[in-house]
Amino acid sequence: MHIPIARPIIGYEEITAVSEVLKSGMIAQGEKVAEFEQAFADLCQTTHAVATSNGTSALHAALLAAGIGHGDEVIVPAFSFVATASSVSMCGATPVFCDVDEQTFNINPIQIEERVTPKTKAVIGVHLFGQPFDVTGVQRVCESHNLTLIEDAAQAHGALSNGARVGGLGHFGCFSFYATKNMITGEGGMVTTSEKAFAERLRQIINHGQIEKYLHTRLGYNYRMTDISAAIGLVQLKKLEKFNSRRRKNAEYLTANIRCRGIIPPAVTSGVFHVFHQYVIRLTEEFPMKRNEFIDLLKAKGIGTAVHYPLPIHRQPMYGLENNPDPCPVSTKLSSCVLSLPVNPLLDGKELAYICETINRVG
Repeated sequence: MHIPIARPIIGYEEITAVSEVLKSGMIAQGEKVAEFEQAFADLCQTTHAVATSNGTSALHAALLAAGIGHGDEVIVPAFSFVATASSVSMCGATPVFCDVDEQTFNINPIQIEERVTPKTKAVIGVHLFGQPFDVTGVQRVCESHNLTLIEDAAQAHGALSNGARVGGLGHFGCFSFYATKNMITGEGGMVTTSEKAFAERLRQIINHGQIEKYLHTRLGYNYRMTDISAAIGLVQLKKLEKFNSRRRKNAEYLTANIRCRGIIPPAVTSGVFHVFHQYVIRLTEEFPMKRNEFIDLLKAKGIGTAVHYPLPIHRQPMYGLENNPDPCPVSTKLSSCVLSLPVNPLLDGKELAYICETINRVG
C-alpha cells in the first residue's frame, strides 16, 4: 500500500475549464480572473479580492498595500512557513518573532503585546494547518496599538472563527492555491480586503504599479494570476466544502483510532471550524522511538509523512537568531516533535484503518 502525505485532486471539470480558456485565446489575466476574484470575495464575505501569482506574492503585496517599508517592524509567529517572515523582509522591514501556543500551534496574543514597539506597524497571524488563530485576542492587541492585521490564511480556505470566514477578519487576508492546499490552482494566491483603497493599491502593486496602461505611479511587480489558473480555481472553489468535510472526517477518524502512548493528537479550539490542511501530531518523551525512526518505519510501510516545520523561522540561517535564552522556546520545541500524517480527501476507509493500525502497533 502507498499512501502519500498529499494528493492534488484534478478532475475532468478542471481539465475542461482549462481547455476552454486555451481555446478562447485569452490566457493571461482576464475575465476568468475577475470571476474567480468575485467568487472568492463572496466566500470570505469581503468586498474585494485580488488574485496573485502565489501565496508569497499575496503576502508581499498586502504588506506593501499596508504601507510597510524600511524601518518598520511586523510581528510574526516563529512557527510557520518561512514566507510569513520573508515577505516582511522583502519589504525592507523587520520581522519580529513571536512564540505560539503549544496546543494550537498558533500565535500567542500575550506575546504579541510584549513585542510591540514604536516601530511596530502590523501583525501577521497565521491560521496554521487550517485552524484559525485567536482572532479576538489578536484583534484586541492590534486595535489598542493601531496595528494592521494581516491574516496568513494560506492553509485555511473555508475555515471559520466564531462563525466568520477567515480572510475577512483582519485588514487583509492572504491565501495560497499551491498544489497541496485545500483548494488549488497549481500556483496562485489571493488577497482579500473590504477596504476599497487597499484593493486599489493591491491592483497597482501586482501589475507593475500601473493606474492605467503604461502609466506607472509606484513601484510594482508582475504578480498577476492567469485565466488558466483562475479557471481551475473556479472549479475547485465549488468543491471546497466537500474537500474540507472529507478532511475533517478523516481527522476525526485518526483522532478516535490512534491509540499509541506518546502521541498527542491535534487540538481543536472551541468556536472554530478547523479545515485540516495538515493533521499534525506531537510525539512526547513517552513515545517508544525517535521521530526520524518513526518516519522511516512509516515510509517502509508505505505511509507518507512530513515535518511541518523542522526548524522555526527565527532559527533559519537567513535570520540566525541564536539567542540564549531562546525568544520562542515553544516554537523550537514543536519543531523537534511534530509530525504530519495523511489527511487528504482522497483517503479511503481502508487506508485510514491501515494508518491507525500501523501506528498502534508501535505502541
